[in-house]
Amino acid sequence: MTDRLTIKRPDDWHLHLRDGAMLAAVLPDTARHFGRGIIMPNLVPPVVTSAEVAAYRDRILAQLPQDMNFTPLMVAYLTETTEPDDLAKGFADRIITAVKLYPAGATTNSASGVRDIMKVQPVLERMAELGLPLLVHGEVTDAEIDIFDREAVFIDRVLDPLRQRLPELKIVMEHITTKTAADYVKVGSENLAATITTHHLMINRNHILAGGIRPHYYCLPVAKREEHRLALRQLATSGFERVFLGTDSAPHPDSAKLQPCGCAGIYTAPNTMSCLAHVFEEDGALAHLEAFTSLNGPRFYGLPASDQTMDLVKGDQPVAYPDAIAAGDETVTVFDPGVDLFWRVDKVN
Repeated sequence: MTDRLTIKRPDDWHLHLRDGAMLAAVLPDTARHFGRGIIMPNLVPPVVTSAEVAAYRDRILAQLPQDMNFTPLMVAYLTETTEPDDLAKGFADRIITAVKLYPAGATTNSASGVRDIMKVQPVLERMAELGLPLLVHGEVTDAEIDIFDREAVFIDRVLDPLRQRLPELKIVMEHITTKTAADYVKVGSENLAATITTHHLMINRNHILAGGIRPHYYCLPVAKREEHRLALRQLATSGFERVFLGTDSAPHPDSAKLQPCGCAGIYTAPNTMSCLAHVFEEDGALAHLEAFTSLNGPRFYGLPASDQTMDLVKGDQPVAYPDAIAAGDETVTVFDPGVDLFWRVDKVN
C-alpha cells in the first residue's frame, strides 16, 4: 500500500483571494502548498485594466508572508468596453496571464460581465492573435434556463459557436460540473482545456439539499447529479492532458453565507491536497495525481512545471483541519469533505 508520494509542487489554476483583510487571511493557506495561482478578478470594482491588474498583484505580494514562495498569475476581467491594446500591453509586459469571461449575473460580482458575446469579438480576435488565453465561466444566465442546465446550454449557444469562429483562441472551460462539459473537452482541439474543482470531485447536489439546506456546500456553478460527479472524477483521474486543478477556492464570511440569499463559494485551500489524494487513491489513480495538479496546467499555459516538489504522507489517523479560519472580525468555514482524510502534505521541498 502506498503511504508516501512525491510530486512536483502543484499550482492552482482558478483561485479567489479577495482583497483587504480577507486576502491577508486566506493567502497563506494557498501559498503554503501551491507555487502559482490564477487569480480571479471579480472584485468590487472588478479588475479590468492592466494598471488595475498590476495594482492588485502588488497588493497580493504585499500580503505574502516573507517565508512563503508564491507567484500570482493575474487575470483581467473582460467587459464590453475592454480595450484590446491595453490587454496586449499587459500581456507583453507579463502583467496579464489570461482574461476572464463572466456572463453578466452568472456568479459573485459578475454584474459588469458580458451580456452580448459579439460585442467583445474584436477583443477575442486580438487575444487569439496574441495567444492570450480566455477563461470562461460557462453558464448562461437566461431566467428561463434551469440552473442545473446552464452549463450545457452555454456550450451549445456560446462556446461552440465561439470556437467555430475563432478556432485559434486558447480557451479554458473553468470549474466544469457536467458530463456534457467533460465529454466536450475530451473531443476538443489542443486549444481547449478545462479545470475541475476539489469540491466538485467530492460532492453532488444531494450534499446541498438532502436532509436540509447546507449553505457551505452552495457554489456556482452548482453541484449536479451523481452521474456528473463521477464523470468529472473519471476525467480528472484519467491522466488526460487538457484537464487540471482549479480549486475555485472562494472564501466568503460566514455572515454572508448564512443569509436568506447567501453567497456562492466554498473555501477549499487548506485541505485541497488531502482531498485530492483521497479521491485519486480511491479511484486507483495516484499515479495521475501529479499530472492533474502539477503538470497539465503549466503545459497548457506554456509555462515550466515547478522545480520544487511536494511530499504527501498517508497516516493511520485522520488529518485534523480547522472548521473555520479568522478573517478580520469574520470567520470563513473550511470545506468539509464529509469523509475522513488520511493524506496530508508533509513538506514542500
